[in-house]
Amino acid sequence: MNQPNDPEFPSLGIFQCMSNFILKGLNHKDWLLKDQNIYIPYYAAHIIGSYTMNQPKFAEKAANSGVTPPLLELLRGKISWVEQRVAVRALGHLASHDKSFKKLKDYEGEIVKLSMKIASSCLEVVYDSFVRKAESERLKYQCDLLTRGVGGFEFENRKAEEWASQLQCWCLSLLDCFVKRERGINLICCNQSFLKDLSVMWGGLAKKKSPAGIGLIRSLCHSKTGRLSVASSKEVILSLCNTSRSSDDWQYMAIESLLLMLKDSDTRYKVIDHTVLYLKDLVEIRSVKGRKKVGEMITQVLLQDYGKIKYGQLRLSEEAEKALEEVWDVKVDKRKREKLLGDDEIKERKFLATQMKKEGNKLFWEGDIEGGLCKYTKALDLCPLKYRKERIVLFSNRAQCYLLLKRPENVISDTTKAICLSSRGNNNNNNPHSKSLWRRSQAYDMLGFAKESLMDCLLFIHCNKNSKSNGRKRYNVPYYAARLISKQTRAIWLFTGLDSASQCDHLEEIIQESDDGK
Repeated sequence: MNQPNDPEFPSLGIFQCMSNFILKGLNHKDWLLKDQNIYIPYYAAHIIGSYTMNQPKFAEKAANSGVTPPLLELLRGKISWVEQRVAVRALGHLASHDKSFKKLKDYEGEIVKLSMKIASSCLEVVYDSFVRKAESERLKYQCDLLTRGVGGFEFENRKAEEWASQLQCWCLSLLDCFVKRERGINLICCNQSFLKDLSVMWGGLAKKKSPAGIGLIRSLCHSKTGRLSVASSKEVILSLCNTSRSSDDWQYMAIESLLLMLKDSDTRYKVIDHTVLYLKDLVEIRSVKGRKKVGEMITQVLLQDYGKIKYGQLRLSEEAEKALEEVWDVKVDKRKREKLLGDDEIKERKFLATQMKKEGNKLFWEGDIEGGLCKYTKALDLCPLKYRKERIVLFSNRAQCYLLLKRPENVISDTTKAICLSSRGNNNNNNPHSKSLWRRSQAYDMLGFAKESLMDCLLFIHCNKNSKSNGRKRYNVPYYAARLISKQTRAIWLFTGLDSASQCDHLEEIIQESDDGK
């Protein structure tokens, strides 16, 4: 397993040998429970997955050796969730290579259905069968596999959370392999319940670098059937919209998914009323994770039929039309007007905006929050578009006013605009506006969006560390930020909600037994 590219064992028939071990464990329970044989199916599937991870020729050899049927038996849950995890890992590696994928097509329907089922239910299964159990009730072999024999109740819990997240993410990765080859799309899209679940599958902190649910949604949006199904789910659209305005590593995937639906005439008007309210805040962003001119791309897609809306040939919701008008004003009208102004007029407008900002600051510190908000709004109207730094401060200051007035949606909108303005075309040393990150984190907290709040808070600390350390090795995390991180980390725990649900189920069982006794 430590040398997955070594051809020696694959050439000696290791895949057939591992398949036989798995089948023997499945078909001979007495043998499986003897001595330490219970570990063998797990390691057999693990070895298959390791050898097929990098080398397409090994994956093809494994597929030709008949590893798929025994792996499918493990995927069906014939032993436990621990073996399911390594089975889906191995199948995912087989599906990632073109030649070995052809051998999986015969099992397409079952693999897709099982992967959806496991992805939706694995957290509950792991919690009920392992995490919620007392230390003495846990299966010893599972504890040993999780901790490699080290043991320890808390360590076991942490590893169980990590493995549950991996099981879910690897199921989604396996599904993604099928969807990218335009296979299994109908099976996935006809299951609206799964699509709804998919929108909240993000891997947790243990698998923060996995695209998880949003990666599969993006792949679905590359097909007509997928776009129609995703556009029909309000939960999925809302999740994509929230991610598009967050510090999530997969922000660009969310933006791309929304743009794919907006470019399609069959889905554009199903989603535009909602998505434009979020994407309007991103039109001035320069780059996202190395992708340049993202703001220009968003602008073009949003405004492609604005002429019809402007002259009454097409009607959207009042909020959507107002949002498009805002985009048109910033990206078209105001640009044209400022091109006609001379240098002296531009400088005068900047001076007036600065004066207005000072008046806003004075009112703010005097406690007149509404007055300060009005001054910042007037300053933004006056400030020329090319003065990005000044506009960043104005948006962020106005967001602080909204925060004190407990208007979190407005806070998120203004801070997102400030963060977008602080982005640069060159991705090197590109730290977003830290004050805006902190304010947006608080606003997300007010709305109960724990994940988005946590991501902003973590990035805020990272930016603060870079800007304030000045070569010092030690950086102290602000107490207020540490408290928020602690709160949101508890809120996004992978098994959040399952504890209370399990207690309710247990209570129902007690009541049922009591009724039966009567």
